[in-house]
Amino acid sequence: MAEPTTRLDGVSESGVQSVERALDLLELLASASDWMGISELGAATGQPLATVHRLLATLIARGYAVRDTRTRRYALGGAATALAHGVQRAPDLAALATPYLREVTALSGETANLAVLERDRAVYVAQAHPARIMRMFTEPGNRVFLHSTGCGKVLLAYQPDDVIAAVIADTGLPTQTARTITTPARLWREVEAIRARGYALDDEEQEEGVHCLAVPVHDIRGVVAAAMSVSGPTSRLDEAHLDALVPHLQRISTDLSVAIAGRTDGQPSVRPHYPPQTRVTKTPAYLLIPHAAE
Repeated sequence: MAEPTTRLDGVSESGVQSVERALDLLELLASASDWMGISELGAATGQPLATVHRLLATLIARGYAVRDTRTRRYALGGAATALAHGVQRAPDLAALATPYLREVTALSGETANLAVLERDRAVYVAQAHPARIMRMFTEPGNRVFLHSTGCGKVLLAYQPDDVIAAVIADTGLPTQTARTITTPARLWREVEAIRARGYALDDEEQEEGVHCLAVPVHDIRGVVAAAMSVSGPTSRLDEAHLDALVPHLQRISTDLSVAIAGRTDGQPSVRPHYPPQTRVTKTPAYLLIPHAAE
């Protein structure tokens, strides 16, 4: 077998050709108005079907393409979208979100977090602490499963159904605590509930003794770009506190969405929709009273 030729810059011709072919597939998927089959992709790019299949497998593994297992057709993946819109989200998202996270902390007396989707995990990118610090799984840089955390469930719920199905199949919904959702049927019900009410709860599902409330944050296109949450020990962040915090967290996340959109009229491109519910017209006193040091 002939050895692959090498260019003057040290890069093999076969390597360059593979990159060019992968980019051809990505550009085609990006411009397509519908899912595409492997034969269509091969015909449109002039690549052998075996090559198309091999490159798609790599693109799927890296999150740049997704496959509908029912129709065996392909579309652009979330990683490609994140790369295209990276200027909007990183590296400034954490800095942009920090004042809003501090507002959540000042209001609740608990830790506020911001997380983004990275393939089949949620990654915490920013955080604001109250005066007392309880170390939890939400530390910036930590990667966690989507099905067992508040932020993760928000990020998962607003993905297309085929992406959710792929996450379920790929991760297997591993147990984190005795309360973790570990069956597809229960997770699908949770997804529908989150979409209906506009927020997610983590009831000691990732870490025992910790509650979390999370809401979506939208980008300029109205797409969920991140999740904002408040988390704390169950002894302080009980059901009554969580219920009272819902409208406040939704308001603050909407303010952050407006900031991300960069609009001056106080409206993001697509206003986040939250189902009708009882609003707290006056901040409950206990949300403003500093907790005693523990």
